[in-house]
Amino acid sequence: MMSETGAQRIVSFLPSATEMVYALGLGDRLLGVTHECDFPDEATRKPVVVRSVLPVEDMSQRDIDTAVSLRLRDGQSLYKVDEALMRQLAPDLILTQDLCQVCAPSGNEVTQLLASLAHPPHILWLTPRSLGQIFGNLRDIAQEAGRAGEADRLIARAQGRLNAIAEKTRSIARRPRVFCMEWLDPIYCCGHWVPEMVRIAGGEDALGRAGADSVRITWDDVRNYAPDVVVVMPCGFHLESVLGQADQLADFPGWFDLPAVRSGRVFAVDASSYFARPGPRVVDGTELLAHLIHPQHFGWEGPDDAFRRLTFEPGRARKASARAL
Repeated sequence: MMSETGAQRIVSFLPSATEMVYALGLGDRLLGVTHECDFPDEATRKPVVVRSVLPVEDMSQRDIDTAVSLRLRDGQSLYKVDEALMRQLAPDLILTQDLCQVCAPSGNEVTQLLASLAHPPHILWLTPRSLGQIFGNLRDIAQEAGRAGEADRLIARAQGRLNAIAEKTRSIARRPRVFCMEWLDPIYCCGHWVPEMVRIAGGEDALGRAGADSVRITWDDVRNYAPDVVVVMPCGFHLESVLGQADQLADFPGWFDLPAVRSGRVFAVDASSYFARPGPRVVDGTELLAHLIHPQHFGWEGPDDAFRRLTFEPGRARKASARAL
């Protein structure tokens, strides 16, 4: 832990940590971020200290999955840390994670970085697997920065919003079968905190892995599950990028036989903003899921670009209005 005044020179290796820093009112202490830190908008004007080594913007999901698997197999990094800039910034606190090698520099890279710095900073490892642990990470950052009281207030408001959703969904008799698709090619189920979000929102994702890593599953698993609602949320993708992948869904064998497709309940969402990042906006994501699963009980007052309903015709997908519910 830092001094009574807390850390003054913070660097974030995680978009979710960057969001937490700003939520705590510490944006003026944030000196460096990753190339993916795009919320709030002020974060995009901070120096970038971490970049991906893969040109993912120009790659298909299959190509990304293959390239990531090969690099991890060979012990190669997915990220490059600007060590010269880090020496210049001289942080006293680095926020990173040891949860997913695809989401941030690994422990080995952080160890190498520390060896190059004249005054090694404190490292706060954020490895949440549930909503409660996400809130715990927020409290940990606040503790390091001397803002524990602000964290308590933020967490109380967030928990109150989640409790309000859960209380309302308890009175709803039927919980639809939901499938949150975390990757399309190959297919991955959701993991970590997302199944918990679905449950609070009044659904059940039996293919998801609460508190555990998302994993590859077969298309037959999805067909046999016959979901009532499909939420397409490829990790790391904002809505427009998700929509760019949507056409391939109609090519899955038996796609048009799924209850979700027959009833028009397939949705693309802004995965990066509301689901993939373990930060404050997972509460918004839970409210969004409640709207998608139970639109007759929950409205959506958030941004228009949070989701789109997808309608399908044989051989192609057609994107529909977000306000069609």
